[in-house]
Amino acid sequence: MTEAKRRSVLRRMPSGVWVLGFVSLFMDISSEMIHSLLPLFMTDVLGAGAVAVGLVEGGAEAAALIVKIFSGLLSDWFGKRKALALFGYGLSALTKPFFALAPGLGLVFAARLVDRMGKGLRGAPRDALVADLAPAGMRGAAFGLRQALDTVGAFLGPLLAMALMLHTRDNFRAVFWAAAIPAFLCVALLGFGLREPQHGAGGGRVNPIRRESLRRLGGAYWWVVIVGGIFALARFSEAFLVLHAQQTGVAIAFVPLVMAAMSLVYSATAFPFGRLADRFDRRLLLGFGLILLIAADIALALAHHWSLVLVGLALWGLHMGATQGLLAAMVADAAPAELHGTGFGFFNLVQGIVALLASVLAGALWQKFGAPATFAAGALFSALALAALAARPQAGG
Repeated sequence: MTEAKRRSVLRRMPSGVWVLGFVSLFMDISSEMIHSLLPLFMTDVLGAGAVAVGLVEGGAEAAALIVKIFSGLLSDWFGKRKALALFGYGLSALTKPFFALAPGLGLVFAARLVDRMGKGLRGAPRDALVADLAPAGMRGAAFGLRQALDTVGAFLGPLLAMALMLHTRDNFRAVFWAAAIPAFLCVALLGFGLREPQHGAGGGRVNPIRRESLRRLGGAYWWVVIVGGIFALARFSEAFLVLHAQQTGVAIAFVPLVMAAMSLVYSATAFPFGRLADRFDRRLLLGFGLILLIAADIALALAHHWSLVLVGLALWGLHMGATQGLLAAMVADAAPAELHGTGFGFFNLVQGIVALLASVLAGALWQKFGAPATFAAGALFSALALAALAARPQAGG
């Protein structure tokens, strides 16, 4: 795609998509300032083990994704997606100070759980808003743009965390207090900056739990759900990337650069891959993303020095850029417009259940056999997802 065409697409992008992108950017700055340091805070300050880290991360992420089904159903039923998204972002913002106050693992887990539940409440309505706002021929680009801005936040957050860690001489709690500021900016932007589209674009308000409505989520949609679920099994919590970086000699203050490096690649590639998803076979693009994840896992399994960890992180970020917006666009296309919230809800329910299993399994393998076993298992599950993708060549395009 030429630079002129890229600018044309960005100029034609609805303003609401831009607002949602910057909302995601501010919240991700806040979340990643905490997330990039939280595994080390749990292990080095609170004395937790790898299994405990896996349980906290997996349980929190699973809660976020499972809650999405209820927010998705409600957003279709009431036709008010913005209010649910605003409540979810607000809930996450309110939890940020509790990480700084936590005296032990219990409050960290509670804050992480509620924070991710806020993410779950906002996720499906926000994605449905993007699908409602974007013309059908621009959905890949719209989801890619929102994901790119989200990931700019994921890049800036760890850099801010690193700078504050150096300035405060590794004061985790001071960084966690600072993380609350962009979270509340995010809530203000969504509250005052987004005008919700008329839900009539999707055919009006419907009862999404009626049998006739659920029947409209056909085979193409459920195929995307199944493939996405296998994919999620291969992609465990990124907390293990942070722990692996520390194992290979990265100083604590510079560990946030691990997430920043991955997010830089992710942000730079999400929008271009989103545009490709509007023009080419999405099944092939998803397969390419899985191959990238296999390569990332192999590099990380073999890494005994931080330089090879960076290679694995770059490949991990590239696979995220190739697949995250793509999967969202596939869900949006497969689900009827008036059931977008429900479609994203069920998709994320499966993702949530699998996310918990994946992170707990990753922690158990790490604690018993070490980091190489965890990443080798990720490569194996990626290969299974690739096989499932190849089994239905006509779907997902």
